Amino acid sequence: MEELASTNTLEVHQVVKDILETIEREREREIIARRFGLYDRKETLEQIGELLGITRERVRQLEKAIMIRLKVSAERDLPHITQIEKQFIRHLHEMGRVARVSDLAARVCSQQQNDCDRAHVAFLSTLAPNLAMIEENDHYHHAVGIAEHNDEKQIKDAVDDIVVLIKSHGEPLTLEELHDKLNFEHPDHVRALASVSKHLAHLKNHWGLTKWPRVNPKNIRDKIYVILGDKGKPMHFEEIAKAIRDSDFKRKDVTTQAIHNELIKDGRFVLIGRGIYALKEWGYRKGTVADIIADVLKKASEPLHRDEIVRRVLQHRHVKETTILLNLQGKPQFKRVAKATYTLAETA
Repeated sequence: MEELASTNTLEVHQVVKDILETIEREREREIIARRFGLYDRKETLEQIGELLGITRERVRQLEKAIMIRLKVSAERDLPHITQIEKQFIRHLHEMGRVARVSDLAARVCSQQQNDCDRAHVAFLSTLAPNLAMIEENDHYHHAVGIAEHNDEKQIKDAVDDIVVLIKSHGEPLTLEELHDKLNFEHPDHVRALASVSKHLAHLKNHWGLTKWPRVNPKNIRDKIYVILGDKGKPMHFEEIAKAIRDSDFKRKDVTTQAIHNELIKDGRFVLIGRGIYALKEWGYRKGTVADIIADVLKKASEPLHRDEIVRRVLQHRHVKETTILLNLQGKPQFKRVAKATYTLAETA
């Protein structure tokens, strides 16, 4: 059988085919192909048992026995497994020593890789003696790593350490910040491990918990929150809409009116001027200009000159000075107690 010079979609599929042909019994080939989803969707033990007329437990026993035989053969004479393993390891080194199966498949197959491509890469990785597999569950994505550096348990422990660190920090961290706080050789290794966790997400080099909108925006409101957070200062709703359309978000084709509607309805955003919104967490609160004047006077606990009132109100609202003065002079809750000096009427 000819040596494989490199791995592409056709060759990976051919290697899988050649390996399956080393399994003498057709029923056993069928079990492996269906359990890994090598040519169609993955099937359960029950589904395969019904098809072959055997029990679920018998399917499990046969699968285990077949995989043990294949792994033993992989150490000696399994077709092309050594060449494929070398190629996978080369890619994994470039990806940070560990990667999701889908990401590795995108490298060795194509960016348009499908379920069968991912299944083939997972199957070959499982057989490769120098690779460590992470099975998918509620905590981890289906992933593969270089066993020389970390086995399955060590990979999971490292991933868990990153999750605990981010959770305890309470807000997203950059890759560089994570690297500084952890004991790994390179930031790429941290990124690779973090990408294995189902509890983490990232956006613009910031890593956080998947439930945090800052790194995992799930709807229009979350995307507005991210845009304002990145800007770091108040924005007009039309500017926010444009920023979303120009972003890398998925499903970013939204109307300006839709953005405005969500800004109005979400308590995280505060209207501080004509069409201008800020994040409540920045210290802004909802209310009219008169409400803000009243809040300023209440906190001062003493009469203030109008210029000082204007200065303090402008810290919370993007409005014209004349708007503030008109409210100060025209609202009954404010009383002038000296030249250009005001206090709350009820405390005068």
